[in-house]
This record gives sequence, structure tokens and C-alpha cells, in this order.
Amino acid sequence: MRILLVVYDNDTYMSYFPIGTAYIAAVIRQKGYEVEIYNQDVWHYPNEHLTKYLKENHFDVVGVKVIGGYWQYRQLLATSKAINAVPNRPVFILGGQGPSPEPEYFLEISGADIVCIGESEISLPNLLSALGSGRSLSSVRGIVYKDDGKYIHTQRENVIKDIDSIPMPAWDLFPMTHYSLFRFTGEKPNERTFPVLTGRGCLYKCNFCYRIETGYRGRSAGAIIEEIKKLKKDYRISFFAFADELFMSTPDRTRELCEEIISSGINIKFFCNGRLNIAHIDLLQLMKRAGCVFINYGIESLDDNVLEIMNKQLTVNQIVGGIENTIAAGIHPGFNIIFGNIGETKEILMKGVDFLLKYNTYSQLRTIRPVTPYPGSPLYYYAIKEGLLEGPKDFYERKHINEELLAVNFTEMTDEEFHNALAEANEILIRDYYKAKCADTLEEMRKLYLKQNNDFRGFRQT
Repeated sequence: MRILLVVYDNDTYMSYFPIGTAYIAAVIRQKGYEVEIYNQDVWHYPNEHLTKYLKENHFDVVGVKVIGGYWQYRQLLATSKAINAVPNRPVFILGGQGPSPEPEYFLEISGADIVCIGESEISLPNLLSALGSGRSLSSVRGIVYKDDGKYIHTQRENVIKDIDSIPMPAWDLFPMTHYSLFRFTGEKPNERTFPVLTGRGCLYKCNFCYRIETGYRGRSAGAIIEEIKKLKKDYRISFFAFADELFMSTPDRTRELCEEIISSGINIKFFCNGRLNIAHIDLLQLMKRAGCVFINYGIESLDDNVLEIMNKQLTVNQIVGGIENTIAAGIHPGFNIIFGNIGETKEILMKGVDFLLKYNTYSQLRTIRPVTPYPGSPLYYYAIKEGLLEGPKDFYERKHINEELLAVNFTEMTDEEFHNALAEANEILIRDYYKAKCADTLEEMRKLYLKQNNDFRGFRQT
């Protein structure tokens, strides 16, 4: 059985490695299936090319993994149209965070045959086995499909408790040179970068967040080090993006991984996602010694009442202390602030602006975005309950048209007042960022000409 996994075009110059698709490819190849990757993200093929490719090459199954963003939704519509234009097309399967909370809607709009719900490393091989043998799909756990006009939801598949049992991603099926050129904050121009997962899930339950599975499952430190060593040896990767939803899950877990990195002597730099309530100076100093140069933090709001409504399990004091500790440890912090959750006002928005102006290290341009109630999140179901949203079609077709624009208004402001407030706040932040960058560039120019700095390599941006 031949399977084509489609990585749709994200309309970017460099592409972030599709690690979920690579895991799926590794698992089904291990089961004996022939797997090929269609990298529209790399080559920017027109959708007609996919139709032609499927016509000229035989595949039994075509699969597409989708996340829940507005761009990805529209790409899925175009990709689905291209797949469905193929006479006697292969069995069409969807998976990922996009269709998992609303599988019936995604089957309807895509014309796909089956949706795999949640993690697919178990359900997809079982589904392929059923398709190959003619066994009833009702025997496969973790899928949704349509039979005789009715949607059939099978029992959810169990989560994979031992994620060390999953084979390493099938890197050899992908153009690794392209993906290793993706840039992260703190990286030098001559460094090659790549994502690695050290665990799955998150221990927290913020009201705006949806995740496929609940809880947190970490990989063993030994398995992580082995993967890093292989990527260094085979692909000359030296900068690693720990792509977990939350690398800093607990202090003990973070300490264990960093101590293992140090004791192994692998000598890497890394980027990760962190939590400010555990951003203690001793832990951050250990992370710095292990090679951490940047921690992306979910701050979300600078108001304790709003943080409580979000179920963020974080306070403003912890945010301030954690950011100060991160900077003191010599690590750049990433500032993620969103606006528009239940109870927020323009005054709260401006607290976020003042905070960024005070603590910004200018390693990135950071603006404030509106909160989005993605399907599956508690905020999504709250919006439906309050009559602010009708359901997935209303969300994807009418409300979520751009991640920088308001999808659902949870505030007492009008939509116009909301966007005006964001425009005012982000103008301040953008002007401040470029003022700082201009000052830095002028200082480099003065060092070059007035002090004859021989290390200068040109006025370049990467």
C-alpha cells in the first residue's frame, strides 16, 4: 500500500519542519507501508500540480495534517479541491488539531473520507490495516467517517503513554537542508537549526488553548540526547528548537534535561517554551549553561483578574519576577501578550504595552494580538454558549479571517474601538522597536568607521 502525505504551502520563504507528519511517516513506514512526502511547502507547487501528480502516480491513500489557523483552513480547502479532482482518487484522510475537535464539519468541507482524532501513531496504522484487508472501519478506534449518510464516531484511541516507543521522525523523506535553514532568535548565520520534541502535552488548561490530548508525557533524557546526537552527526545541526508546547513543564523535569545535556557534552544552543511561575534564577542559570539562548513565554495579560479568568495559573508578580530573572541569566525572553479575553479593557491593554517598553530586549519584534477562541478550547464553547459564535462554520468562514484581527469580541468595546486600541498599542511598540534597532545599527556604523572595526560583516538582515 502506497501513502502520500501532503505538506501544504504555508506561503513562507523558509519552512518550519512538519514534525508531526514526520512522526506519522516513520510509524507507518515501520509497519511496512510505502510512504512519500509531497512538499508543497518547499517547492510552492500550484494546486493543479498535486492533481496532476496524483493522476500520474498511484497511491492508495492520501493524508493531510491540519492545524486550526485561518491560513491553514483555506489551504485545506484548496488542497482538498485538488485531491478530489482526481478520477478514482485515493482514500482521503485528515488528521491534526484542526479537524480533531470538529471532525464532522471538516469531513463536510473537505470531502475527505476519514478523520483521525488526536494522536494518530496508533489509529492510522490500524486504519491502513483495515483498509487493506477490507475490515470494517468500525473496528478502528480514534476515527470519524460517514456511512450511509450518518457520521460514525468510533471509541477514542488511548494516548501513547511511552512516547519513547515512537520511532524518530523520518527525516530522510524530507529536504533537510531546506528545513535546517529556518531561523530562530539567538542563532548565528552559520548555524543550522532543527526542532526536537522532548515531550507531548501541557499540565495547564488556559481557556484559549486547545490540545489534542490532555496531560503531559515526557520523553526520557537518554532518548532526547540520542536524537540530538543523530541530528548533529547526520545533518550538522547545532541549534535546536525544543518544539514542545511547554519545555519547562516542571522545575525537576527542566533541571533533569539540562543536567543531561551538560553531562553529555553535546555542546548545543537551544530555544524553548517556558513558564514564568517556575522561572527561578537558579534554574535559568542552569538552562543557560546547557545552551539556552531564548525562552518563549506565554504572558497573555498584565492583569491578575484576567489571568484568573484565563485559568493561566500565573500572577503579574510572577511574570515580572520571571522576566527579570530570565534577563539576569543572560537569556532573551519572548513576550507573548494577547488582548480581548473576558473582562479586558483598553487600560489593561496599555499595561501590556508599558511592560514591553520596560523589559523588551529587542531580540524580536513583538506586537499584541487579539485572543482567538479556537475550536476545542473552553473559550470557543463559552462563545457558543453566550451566542457570540454559532459553531465551526461561523468561526472559519465568517469570524476567523486573519490571526491579527478580532474573531469574537469578549469585551465591552465595539469592534471598531477594539481595533483602534490595538492599532494604537502596536504603533507604540513598532516605533519603539525600530527606534532601538536604528540606534543599534548606527552604533555599529560608528564602530566601523570611527574605530575601524575589522569584525564588521556588512549591513545585513537575516
